[in-house]
Amino acid sequence: MSQSASTKEKSGLGPVEFIIAGLVVLLVAQRWIVQWLDDPAISNFATIFVSIVLQALPFLVFGVILSACVAAFVPPSFFAKALPKRTGAAVPIAAGAGAFLPGCECASVPLAGGLMARGVAPAAALAFLLSAPAINPIVLASTAVAFPNEPQMVIGRFIASLGVALVIGWLWSWRGKGEWIKPLVRPHTDGLSKWSVFRVSAQHDLLHAGGFLVIGGLAAAVLNTIVPREWLDAVADEPILSILALAVLAVILAICSEADAFVAASLTQFSLTSRLVFLVVGPMVDVKLISLQVGIFGRRFASRFAPATFVTAVVLASLVGWWLL
Repeated sequence: MSQSASTKEKSGLGPVEFIIAGLVVLLVAQRWIVQWLDDPAISNFATIFVSIVLQALPFLVFGVILSACVAAFVPPSFFAKALPKRTGAAVPIAAGAGAFLPGCECASVPLAGGLMARGVAPAAALAFLLSAPAINPIVLASTAVAFPNEPQMVIGRFIASLGVALVIGWLWSWRGKGEWIKPLVRPHTDGLSKWSVFRVSAQHDLLHAGGFLVIGGLAAAVLNTIVPREWLDAVADEPILSILALAVLAVILAICSEADAFVAASLTQFSLTSRLVFLVVGPMVDVKLISLQVGIFGRRFASRFAPATFVTAVVLASLVGWWLL
């Protein structure tokens, strides 16, 4: 029975097979694709999409590799020992640690759950959950590349994102309740060797984050090509409406934080402040993060944590943008 299951598992189509099949389809259909791209609108769409993906991909891969290294080779007990016992003092240290420990938002949720399971105060673990995918070196470097003439975007993203992590961490230490978090289960990587954990983590993050990058690139290309320019201009010309629109868009698109700066840079109709809001909200509140939070921490937690984080991120990013940009 186990041999049959193993044979069935081996015969299934995996990501590599799908990629190869896609390349074969492209080769066979290249004549029709070239003709299709002669249309100016389609050509513009393809140019925007490819430029976003190609610019973001190196940062995405590098970030995934570093995130997998952290998951595999940094023991969770390290964080519990390194943090102060007092929750109020542990929150800023945990939030600041995000600047040195890169990881995408997909990895930050289970990592925060693992930290809580090993004795880290929930407020500190949640501050790290918010800061790690938002202010790590890979994200800041990709933001600098995406906005080469706007260095204040990097500074603004760092200040606003760190501020949100601190505010939410301290808010949880003040008002959060343990019963809002469901009992945490052990991570699925238990029992694996370090290199197996590295391989599984890197493969998982790359496939998931890469998929969200493609979706985000497609959405940005659609916004810039198919949606009438006057619609975007009408929203972009209204300061408050443009901020809310990009905040909601960040939640819906769910783009990996290593790649979202390139999508934001392509939305040139919008102000720098509204695009800063997009960059601050995205790594902290989006549809995939909410689903992960429901799965790991429970529905009662997510129904409180996600709205509080969204409002805090929009307010702080808007204030930082008004002050700095």
